[in-house]
Amino acid sequence: MRRIAEEVLGEEKARLIWSRLDIVGDIAILKRPLTDSITVSDLARVAEELVRRLPYIKSVWLAESPVEGPYKTRRFTHLAGEERSETVYVEHGCRFKVDIRRVFITPRLNYEHLRIAKLVSSGEVVVNMFAGAGLFSIIIACKSKPRKVYSIDINPDAYRYMVENIELNKVGDTVIPILGDAAKVIVKELGGVADRVLMPLPELALDYLPYAVRALRGKGVIHVYLHVSTPKGTDPLKTSEQLVRDRLRELGVRHVVLGSRKVRPVAPRTMQTVVDVVVESD
Repeated sequence: MRRIAEEVLGEEKARLIWSRLDIVGDIAILKRPLTDSITVSDLARVAEELVRRLPYIKSVWLAESPVEGPYKTRRFTHLAGEERSETVYVEHGCRFKVDIRRVFITPRLNYEHLRIAKLVSSGEVVVNMFAGAGLFSIIIACKSKPRKVYSIDINPDAYRYMVENIELNKVGDTVIPILGDAAKVIVKELGGVADRVLMPLPELALDYLPYAVRALRGKGVIHVYLHVSTPKGTDPLKTSEQLVRDRLRELGVRHVVLGSRKVRPVAPRTMQTVVDVVVESD
């Protein structure tokens, strides 16, 4: 794919789009480069060649926006191939049916999905507050031995695909799909049930942290995903850990930060991070 982009646009322009290409199932997603030197027409030429020369790419789309809104979706423009945005994506031996225009999905969380799954101990109850199409939840169910994974999302399309993916991966005895706002669901149904809580929605993580604490059964682990700015000379991990500590101190709960890691760059000088923290909710 790199060679095709270089042949169509030249090495300099190809370098600007190469790191902004994702493959989800048989769909290629190009992200709009952060420069006016590459036009949609340039990207369409690359897209047409990808479809023509790579049989495993059936459709190419341009992501016109970052993830936005309560449903975590992006705006797309079709560039080449089949005008189809639904596909089946395979990760860590699990299969996920998704529509890239209706549900957020990125293969760049591949490592993080498996990392979290490996941390889950046998018999744990997990609450995934922002589950999307169910990737974290289902990979945990397939790779670990949790007692239950309560998998919540407010997006009706994400919920529909999550239900289908639970059936597709035969984890219906473990993963419980729930449609709704995570805060309301926890207050009404899931207070004091969890050993571990996932918060993979950086935009809401700090605001919803009180509900993650409320979901814990006494003492447990919370995985807090954040977007932090990274001005020159700053450490995004130290910044992330401090944000989580400050918020937990506001809530008056005892806690110990286990560690943090960079997940992926999401914009110029903006990094997605995750902070793993043990919290005592009582």
